[in-house]
Amino acid sequence: LSSPTGNKEITWMMLEAGAETDVVNSVGRTAAQMAAFVGQHDCVTVINNFFPRERLDYYTKPQGLDKEPKLPVKLAGPLHKIITTTNMHPVKIVLLVKENPLLAEAEALQKCYRVLDLICEKCMKQKDMNEVLAMKMHYISCIFQKCVTFLKEREDKLDGFIKSLLKGRDKDGFPVYQEKLIRESIRKFPYCEATLLQQLVRSIAPVEV
Repeated sequence: LSSPTGNKEITWMMLEAGAETDVVNSVGRTAAQMAAFVGQHDCVTVINNFFPRERLDYYTKPQGLDKEPKLPVKLAGPLHKIITTTNMHPVKIVLLVKENPLLAEAEALQKCYRVLDLICEKCMKQKDMNEVLAMKMHYISCIFQKCVTFLKEREDKLDGFIKSLLKGRDKDGFPVYQEKLIRESIRKFPYCEATLLQQLVRSIAPVEV
């Protein structure tokens, strides 16, 4: 994964074949750390954004006393596509929702964001805590929740959401709504002790909207 000829497609194939991301080498470094060390940042991005499909499929089967699964089988594929995207721009995520009729409904998105919240919690509470993946799941969940609001309350639905995200203020074109959405998602991250959260807050706090 971390060879100087690192290739993100090969990295992805290895991960899908079951390569484990938390194994360390003789100097105590993971594949992502080694890839970063040799400047293979595309490979680092792929590793950090990888989420095995079977971990999502777990939610498509009833668990414990549940009669129904938390995630309908038909939503697993479209949701997995969004979970594993490396382009985190909110407009890109909303477009991925909009292009899939199965996802672009309030009820479907509500089920999806609840599952994302469960995955976020699991990422933070597992032994090898994954703050990056937890924050990503939380961020996508926040965007889905806002999608639900627009689907329920606005006639222009997701087109209205996209317009709001892209609209710049008159004096300098700065996308205020988009900035506030991203800041709000960071503020709502439920694990205050997370190092990543503290780093994000420190970098954002001094920047005025």
